Amino acid sequence: MRRSGRSILAATLLAAITGCGGPATLSVDDAYVRLPAVAGRPGVAYFTIHGGAEPTRLLSVTSPVVVRTELHESMNRGAMATMVPIRDVPVAASAKLIFAPGGRHAMLFDINARVKPGKNIPLVFTFANNQRIEVDVPVIAAGDTAHHHH
Repeated sequence: MRRSGRSILAATLLAAITGCGGPATLSVDDAYVRLPAVAGRPGVAYFTIHGGAEPTRLLSVTSPVVVRTELHESMNRGAMATMVPIRDVPVAASAKLIFAPGGRHAMLFDINARVKPGKNIPLVFTFANNQRIEVDVPVIAAGDTAHHHH
């Protein structure tokens, strides 16, 4: 009887540990790039960051098909909508940060002219913990809606 009690306890502990899913992993998903309505103007990248086991900071989002990028945040000040550059973005452990229209985003300046809607481009996310995540993201035209994949 004593042995079966240990077996039940072991099975219960294993189920509890397995159910936790392990430590959180720093990752990026739901990313896409919206091209500008006017050629030569900046495009924009939107995405979701999932924080890992330890806090870090997003330092940059770059791409080999873009000359320059900046992290930005849109905000309303009274009746005025403004957009300000931000140096980096804190990513708390296990956090979910959504970069979406009307909020935080990455501005993409001087996108290669060969980048067209319906194609994919690589985005490289660089974090303060020395982690780099490369994601192949879809490109959409100005005014198109993104199709999120979960």
